[in-house]
Amino acid sequence: MGRLQVLILILAVIFIIAGILNGSALDVLFKASNICMECIGLG
Repeated sequence: MGRLQVLILILAVIFIIAGILNGSALDVLFKASNICMECIGLG
């Protein structure tokens, strides 16, 4: 892996962790489950 690829990977991991810590992951999960339920006709 080149240095740029490693830097991008490290930044991606940092942003994923930041999103989990501020609660964004739960928002995405909630919205995705609502869309899925609407798609199959349960919501």
